[in-house]
Amino acid sequence: MPHRQGAGVSRRALLSAAAVLPAAVAGRARGQGTAPLKIGVLCDFSGVYADDTGPGLLLAAQFASQDFGARLLDRPVEIVFADDQNKPDVGTGIARRWLDEEGVQAILCGSASSITLAVADLVRDRNRILLISGSLSADLTGKACKPTSFQFGFDTYSATKAVVQPAVAQGLKTWFVINVDYTFGHSLRQETAGFVAKAGGRMLGSVAFPLNTADLSSFLVQAQASGAQAIGLACGGSDWTNLVKQSHEFGMNRKGQTLVALSAGFNEVMAAGLEAAEGMMLSTPWYWDMNDASRAFAKRFIARHKGVAPNWQQACGYSALNHYLHAVRQAASTDGAAVAGAMRAAKVHDFTVENATIRADGQVMRPTYLAQVKAPAQSRDSNDLFRILSTLSPEESWRPAGESACPLLRPT
Repeated sequence: MPHRQGAGVSRRALLSAAAVLPAAVAGRARGQGTAPLKIGVLCDFSGVYADDTGPGLLLAAQFASQDFGARLLDRPVEIVFADDQNKPDVGTGIARRWLDEEGVQAILCGSASSITLAVADLVRDRNRILLISGSLSADLTGKACKPTSFQFGFDTYSATKAVVQPAVAQGLKTWFVINVDYTFGHSLRQETAGFVAKAGGRMLGSVAFPLNTADLSSFLVQAQASGAQAIGLACGGSDWTNLVKQSHEFGMNRKGQTLVALSAGFNEVMAAGLEAAEGMMLSTPWYWDMNDASRAFAKRFIARHKGVAPNWQQACGYSALNHYLHAVRQAASTDGAAVAGAMRAAKVHDFTVENATIRADGQVMRPTYLAQVKAPAQSRDSNDLFRILSTLSPEESWRPAGESACPLLRPT
C-alpha cells in the first residue's frame, strides 16, 4: 500500500485538533445558555481518500471558522466531524443523526459521491445546507441537484474536459479507461468517452476495479493489451497512487502508452512520487502556488498539517464554509432556504477565486486549470509538484446550463 500523508493520525490526535476551537466556544455557550451553531465535516478520515479530505478538510473548516470570528448570530460556531468510512450506510447514518438529533445546520462534505448524493436528499428534506468540496459526481449539479446543495470544487465533467481535449489535440487519439467501480468512476469514464469522441478520438475499451484494491496488475494488463495510446485513470486517492506506481513498474510509458489523470490531484501525486508521475497532465480548480493569497494560506496550513500543502478539496472546503457563514450573517437566519438564497445572491470571493457567481444548480462558476507534474529535478521542495499550463474560463469549464439535467436551470 502507498504511504498516505495523514493516514497515521490517531483518533486521539484528531479529537484533540478538532476540539481546540469548539471546546472553547462550547464552554462559553454553556455558560451563557446559548446553543452553538454546528457545522459538520463529513468525509474519509481513515481510508483511501483520507489524504484528499480527512484531517486537512477539518483543518480548513477550523480556519474558516476562526477567520470569521467563531461567532455568528450571537452563537458560537462549533465544528464537529466524523469518518464516513467510504460506506453509504455509515455516512447517511451520521448525517441523519447530526440533522435530527444534534442540531447541525450545514454539512461540509468531501465524501465518496455515493454518500454525498444520499446526504443531499437528507439535507434538502430538513431545510439545511450541503457544502460539497470533494465529491465529484456531475449528478450533484445535474439530475440530482438540490436547492440547498452547493458544489464548490470539481465535478467529473470539468475534471475530464480540462485534460482530455488537450490530450487528444496533442495526438493521443485512442483511449482505454481504468475506473473505480462506483458512481464517481463510472461518471469519469462516461464523461471521458464523450470528450474523446468530440475531439475526434476513439475509445478502445475500459475496465472497472473495486475500491481500495491493492493489486491492480490484471487491470493494467488489459489496458496494455488494448494498444491504446492513452490510458485514462478514473479514480482517486491511494487507488490512483497504486495504479501509477504499478504502471511505472510495468514500464507502460516506455512502451508507448501515456497515462492521463482524469481525477487526481496533489496528494495522489505526492504519494506516487515525481519519478513515477513525471510529465502526467491533470486538471485542478486550484493550486496552492498560484498567487500570493494562495501561498499565504498554504504557509499557514503547512505549519499545522505536518508540512504538507493544502489540496483543492481542502481549499474549496475553506471557501465553502467561509461563503456559508457570510450568507448566514446576511440572512440573519440559519433557515436553509434563506441561507441558500443569500449564498446565490453573493459572489464567492476569497483566495481560491475572485467574484465567482453561483448558478441556480449550486455550481460555483470558477475557472479550471490544466497542470503538468514536474520532473524531480524541477521541483524545489516536497510540495512543489505542478506547473500550470493553461486556464479554462468558467463558461468553458462547466457543463452548459442548456445541456444540464438539473430542473433548477429550466425556466418555469
